[in-house]
Amino acid sequence: MKLKEVMAALRAKGSEQIRRILMKHGAPDSLLGVRIGDMKPIAKRIKGDQALAMELYATGIGDAQYLAGMVADGHLMSGRELQTWAETASWDMISGYIVAWVASEHPDGFKLGVKWTKGKQEHVRRAGWTTLGAIAAVVADDQLPVDEYGRLLDRVVKEIGQAPDGAKYSMNGFVISVGTYVAPLAAKAMAVAKKIGKVKIDMGDTACIVPAAAEYIRKCRRGAPVAAKRKTVRC
Repeated sequence: MKLKEVMAALRAKGSEQIRRILMKHGAPDSLLGVRIGDMKPIAKRIKGDQALAMELYATGIGDAQYLAGMVADGHLMSGRELQTWAETASWDMISGYIVAWVASEHPDGFKLGVKWTKGKQEHVRRAGWTTLGAIAAVVADDQLPVDEYGRLLDRVVKEIGQAPDGAKYSMNGFVISVGTYVAPLAAKAMAVAKKIGKVKIDMGDTACIVPAAAEYIRKCRRGAPVAAKRKTVRC
């Protein structure tokens, strides 16, 4: 399929009801309102077409960017391309999920994630913390820079109170991911989770809630010291 065909297929699946719901969650007006389930058959048809994935993301349309993330292989992207994706994410669902998916697959994903957590743009910072959490969830502990992850937990304690809401949400998620999946830091992450407590974020006119990190970590561990690593963070 060519870009024009894929965009036509997305527009055909767009729903005004879904678009309005997602706009309440911060999506821009340009969103088409395509359900993720309706994207999956399209993603299956174009799977492996890296060039097309890059074209889709470059449209700046949230639905196309999400589909691009379902198709793109982070291993095949350059650091510059990942930087562009982080900077041009159209809304939180893209910066907080899609960018993290692809960046976590890249050999320099951790380095990029740390860089992004210090970015000036809120959505880039959100992408950074989510990327680091994604890496923690899929990479074996003996291959993780555990000491650096420990220092990142310390940063969360110091910075989360003053962080903008988008970054704050992802920082909370980062603590949950480390506490759930990284055995050497399980106790420290739980202590950090208890210290930051219930993170207050304006979720707008939605029913969404911010998970309490300590409670959520316990739930994800399911009675074990830590949960088993995930095969992928993609969904």
